Amino acid sequence: MSDNPYSSETPAGAPEIRQRRARVSLVWLVPIAAALVGFSMVLQNWLSAGPQITVSFETAEGLEANKTQVKYKNVVIGQVTEINLSEDHTRVIATIELDQHAEPFTREDTKFWVVRPRIGASGVSGVDTLLSGAFIGADAGRAEETRREFVGLEAPPPVTFGVKGKQFTLHTDDLGSLGIGSPLYFRRLQVGQVISFGLADDGKGVQVQVFVNAPYDNFVTDDTRFWNASGVDVSVAADGLTVNTESLSAILAGGIAFRAPNYSPDARPAAEDSEFTLFS
Repeated sequence: MSDNPYSSETPAGAPEIRQRRARVSLVWLVPIAAALVGFSMVLQNWLSAGPQITVSFETAEGLEANKTQVKYKNVVIGQVTEINLSEDHTRVIATIELDQHAEPFTREDTKFWVVRPRIGASGVSGVDTLLSGAFIGADAGRAEETRREFVGLEAPPPVTFGVKGKQFTLHTDDLGSLGIGSPLYFRRLQVGQVISFGLADDGKGVQVQVFVNAPYDNFVTDDTRFWNASGVDVSVAADGLTVNTESLSAILAGGIAFRAPNYSPDARPAAEDSEFTLFS
């Protein structure tokens, strides 16, 4: 036996002490990695999530939760996540998750509508949805205030945000065959359309709102005359029968034409929202 008290030799008969290192089984690495990936995906979705809004429609025709997309200029900006009935069961409430970059579409004058095949005065629209399915169209507003609840349109708006031109108001005794989307002609070229109409405040006439696309809006002057171009003008003279009309669509869906006098040296371009008389 050694006399050194600090000797590292184990005395005879004494139990041997062994040091064990903690080891992690490789089996646990798989669920840990999966948990980290799942957490990162949830975090990424949370960080990239945009605002949530609701839009009410008269019917849910063509809408499907977690499938129907919301598009602006054919670019996807959101998706319908839930569809429910309103409390009074008169309308359908679609819950929409917008993308993070779609914050401007929460402005209070933003418009939403369902894009589906339609036949109207301005022609056939939404034909591509026969294969791809209906989607919700959106048009960002200009207001500074925002909101989270909207009332959807039942038809696409005649004029969308960013279209250049001017709007004018026409006064007439009756609407005739005019409707929303009826064409507006200048020298038999379609340069605009009817965007809305309604009774005058005194109920003695009709106010028709028209929009003239740029640059044709510069041809609307303060002495311009508007007239109803619907139907066919037939006249009989010595040289035979004369038939005059703006176009076939004007016969079927109505239309408005305008023109300034040939000689008007003091005419100035009409200002936005100017009012005119619509002659028959």
